[in-house]
Amino acid sequence: MDLIGEFMKINVIDNTNIAVVETSDVIIFDVQSILDLIANVRYTTNCDKIIINKDNIVEEFFDLSTKLAGEILQKIINYKFKIGIVGDFSKYTSKSLKDFIYECNNGNDIFLVPTKEIAVDKLKKL
Repeated sequence: MDLIGEFMKINVIDNTNIAVVETSDVIIFDVQSILDLIANVRYTTNCDKIIINKDNIVEEFFDLSTKLAGEILQKIINYKFKIGIVGDFSKYTSKSLKDFIYECNNGNDIFLVPTKEIAVDKLKKL
């Protein structure tokens, strides 16, 4: 277990290369913040898979018209990371966001799922 700063913990799941980010703060709010997280995870754990709670991501991420989700996820893919975003996505009514979540969950890089266990299961298979 590593402590990054005062407010964020990064734990590695035993026998995997999956890092779980634990914080109550919003830590992903722009492209630079995802690059910082990727660097922290790689440096402190040598993992290339991350699980993060959706509450740690700025709400604008889930409004696809801002293009923030695409920019952030492109960096994750460019740096050859995989990510599981865990939370309740049922409050979102946008058809385009629901389609986006469906497409992500049927791919190999980004998963938006309801539980940490599902995220671990999907990331372990990669």
